[in-house]
Amino acid sequence: MSDKSYTILVVEDDPAVRNLVSTALESRGYQHLTAATGNAAIASAATSDPDIVLLDLGLPDMDGVDVIRRIRTWSTMPIIVLSARAEDADKIEALDAGADDYLSKPFSVGELLARLRTTERHLGYMAEDAAPQQSTFVNGDLVVDFAAGTVALEGRELHLTPMEYKLLCLLAHNIDRVLTHQYILHEVWGTSQDGDLASLRVFMGTLRKKIEENPSRPRYIQTHVGVGYRMVRV
Repeated sequence: MSDKSYTILVVEDDPAVRNLVSTALESRGYQHLTAATGNAAIASAATSDPDIVLLDLGLPDMDGVDVIRRIRTWSTMPIIVLSARAEDADKIEALDAGADDYLSKPFSVGELLARLRTTERHLGYMAEDAAPQQSTFVNGDLVVDFAAGTVALEGRELHLTPMEYKLLCLLAHNIDRVLTHQYILHEVWGTSQDGDLASLRVFMGTLRKKIEENPSRPRYIQTHVGVGYRMVRV
C-alpha cells in the first residue's frame, strides 16, 4: 500500500491493457481515473487534477505526445508514458515534450509499480522543497552549494570546470528525471545540434571521474542509452 492515496489518470484506448493497469493500481491502494482518448485525457487532467498520469501514445483521436504538450501548458503533474513505441526517437520526442518517464510495452506489473514508487518519492521531495528555493543540494555524500558555487564530496571540495558545474547543477535541479541529450545541449550550450553530442559525452565523462567512486558503475549519474542522463537520488 502507498503511504499517500495518490490519484492516477490511466489514458489507454485498449480495454485489456486499461483493465490490467486499473487492477494493478487497485491492488496497491491507488485511486484511479481512466480515459480512452486524448481529448478525454486532457479534460480529466484539467478538471480532476490527478497526481500522476499514465499515458499511452497511440490514441484514436490524437498522438499522446500532443496530450503531453497540452498538459504541460498548465501543469507539471508527472506523466509516465506506456507505449509500444520502443525506438529511441519516440522516447526522446515524448521526454522532450515533457514526459517524466517512459515504459515500453510489454511491461510487467512489477516494473510499472516500481516506476510509480519512484515518481511518488519525487512528488514527496517536491512537496518538501516547495517552500523557499533551497540554496544547497544534498544527495548522499554529494553537496552542491548553489549560492557559493561550490561542490563537495564526502566533505572534500571538488574542483569542477564551469561546464562540469553547469551540467551538475542542471541534473541536480531535475533529480530523478531523465534529461534528453537535446534538452541538456539546449540548456547548457544553447544549442541542440547533434554535432555537440560528442562534447556533452566528454564533459559528462570528466564529471563522472570527479564525483563517482567507480565511473564505469556510476552511483549518481545514470545513462539512458540513446536518450540522455538522469541524476539518481541516493
